[in-house]
Amino acid sequence: MPQSEAIWVVDDDQSIRWVLEKALSRADMEVQTFDSAAALLKSLKRNTPGAIISDIRMPDMDGFELLGNIKATHNELPVIIMTAHSDMDSAVSAFESGAFEYLPKPFDVNEATELAKRALEHSKNNRNLAPTGDDVQELKQTGIIGKSVAMQSVFRAIGRLSKSSISVLITGESGTGKELVAAALHEHSPRSDKPFIAINTAAIPKDLLESELFGHEKGAFTGAHALRKGRFEQANHGTLFLDEIGDMSADLQTRLLRVLSDGKFYRVGGHVPVDVDVRVVAATHQELEQRVAEGLFREDLFHRLNVIRIQLPPLRDRSSDIPLLLNHFLQRAAEDLQVEKKALLPDVIDFLEALPWPGNVRQLENISRWMTVMAAGRDVTMDDLPPELSNVQKVSVAGDWRVQLGNEIQQRFEAGESRILDQLVPEFERLALEAALQKTAGRKKDAAELLGWGRNTLTRKLKEIYPPSVQP
Repeated sequence: MPQSEAIWVVDDDQSIRWVLEKALSRADMEVQTFDSAAALLKSLKRNTPGAIISDIRMPDMDGFELLGNIKATHNELPVIIMTAHSDMDSAVSAFESGAFEYLPKPFDVNEATELAKRALEHSKNNRNLAPTGDDVQELKQTGIIGKSVAMQSVFRAIGRLSKSSISVLITGESGTGKELVAAALHEHSPRSDKPFIAINTAAIPKDLLESELFGHEKGAFTGAHALRKGRFEQANHGTLFLDEIGDMSADLQTRLLRVLSDGKFYRVGGHVPVDVDVRVVAATHQELEQRVAEGLFREDLFHRLNVIRIQLPPLRDRSSDIPLLLNHFLQRAAEDLQVEKKALLPDVIDFLEALPWPGNVRQLENISRWMTVMAAGRDVTMDDLPPELSNVQKVSVAGDWRVQLGNEIQQRFEAGESRILDQLVPEFERLALEAALQKTAGRKKDAAELLGWGRNTLTRKLKEIYPPSVQP
């Protein structure tokens, strides 16, 4: 196989190199591994592989510096960046620097194999799908954190859009961080040095929203004593974030569609068109497709806004991110209040991970600030938590076993575990069996009927799960 069809792996961790070499080799790829960026660059002077997988943190030269060196001489060579970091900047930085893809650790070997295949196919067909990295922007702290699969998808979307000014629709429940994502899209876009203007369209009365968006001329209405520029003009050449777009009235939807289509509008009371160049990022917690079907939202405006959609997961679907978020919010609260950072005991963290968090990340941030102020000591115990959390847990979490099971599975995957059904299925059967026997006061025939098993199956399961001396 020629070198142009081989894949190179560079990581100072020998175990990572070994795992990738075995997995990629099983997929019929030729693999060459390196323990340093310098060794890879030396080989790159003699041969060119089809693709490269590189870690970020390495002792002599980090992955971003290596990526810059590769792009300087082999711009079209696809590079997959691996990182154990869980913040958005790591993902976005990889794409802005010209990476072909981003692979968070711990990774699934099947996902790594598929990415490698895509990179080799990209190289083979000489497609130019990845950003070039010629104008790498300075990364800015956004506060968006997450190692979960759902958040990594969000990070990838932001990274892929980093060179674009295309319209984006952000959907998700209230409190999931839609404005943070909108700000990140702006900060990592070609418009980053221009204004970012945000407005919650649901928080402004209908009769004032038109003036807020488009401005007004002097004398346009009672109290209009001077010309006023609206949010569109303020955001000219930058980004306008329209939050809760689903609540906008029909007449304003029409005006918004016109400015998105024509790039011009009239101020309230004006007769001269105003030209603007604005990237619009919209957000809503509502199902816009349903509102379109009900005639409450213009279908043409929906399609104009829904060019790219980013769906933010609720916090209950990314519970593995809760310890990271708690650490971040507690640190920020301590800095803001100029006090020592609080530490959560393990049982407190476990309890908070199990909550449904109807207020999502915003609620978690508020609770973190509450604990910083109200907890008496440095260590936060269960007694230091606000009482309303216990009520929420009893009402909402107890019956939502699917969410709990899904979170447990996701956490095990992210911890690098495999063959998890070998562990979970026996545990599930044990719990069901114990509950059935408790319900039937130990009558095995009745318990088998409750479970949908035959008597022989129940007897066999008892022997598998319990030693003879401890069988119920």
